[in-house]
Amino acid sequence: MTAGELDPVGPEILDGHLYDYPAYYDLIFGSDCAAETAFFEDCFRQMAQRPVERIFEPACGTGRLLYRLARRGYSVAGNDLNPHAVAYCNARFERAGWDPPAVLGDMSDFRLRRKADAAFNTINSFRHLDNEKAARNHLGCVAAALARGGLYLLGLHLTPTRGPRDMGESWTARRGHLGIVSNLKSISIDRRRRVEKFEMSFDVYTPTRHRRIEGILEYRTYTLEQIRRSVESVPSLEWVDTFDFAYDISQPVVVDNLTEDVVLVLRKR
Repeated sequence: MTAGELDPVGPEILDGHLYDYPAYYDLIFGSDCAAETAFFEDCFRQMAQRPVERIFEPACGTGRLLYRLARRGYSVAGNDLNPHAVAYCNARFERAGWDPPAVLGDMSDFRLRRKADAAFNTINSFRHLDNEKAARNHLGCVAAALARGGLYLLGLHLTPTRGPRDMGESWTARRGHLGIVSNLKSISIDRRRRVEKFEMSFDVYTPTRHRRIEGILEYRTYTLEQIRRSVESVPSLEWVDTFDFAYDISQPVVVDNLTEDVVLVLRKR
């Protein structure tokens, strides 16, 4: 069965959230891994003020990027609140003969035993933090975890204050006989409360089954001025450059009130 074939019965609805199905999550979000890791290394070479050997990912999920960075010789670690994702990440490392890098932990409340040279969080997980205190705590934890001159690469969607905003996204991915179609649609936004709600669905296809994971996501919204204030609340972090999700180090972006997709390059003073 494929996404284009008629399904007269309808999909089997799976309980839980996409984060509870790490193999599906890893497939749908894994397509940009090569571009992301190459971009990270470009940033390390050009903007870090120290050699980058140790890397930390808050809200690391399945560890898809940690694994690829480890293969490139970096020492990596991460945390996440979802036990399924942490177990999946660690099992992948153990199969490769490496120590498990991930622990259960909150991205807004953590400390590292040894400082990292770089950290990253590039797919909107920062927006899961639903209040300013949690957001500032997160940035403070990252700053404390970084060695002087180290980088934090933070990716998120901003809410434009002029012009139209992006109302949704769709992705498809396939590995062998497994195919996934993902749809994310903005269904409401409360600019005063800074909450945007999304309807999310993942249709999972194999030759014999069609299953679906669906639910509602809530993200905190950030305008340009709001994210600037959050970053400035942590004086030890310096905002040194900005890129978009094309991950092209030769194409920094000028952020204005129309901008949506951004990767902030923050550096520890």
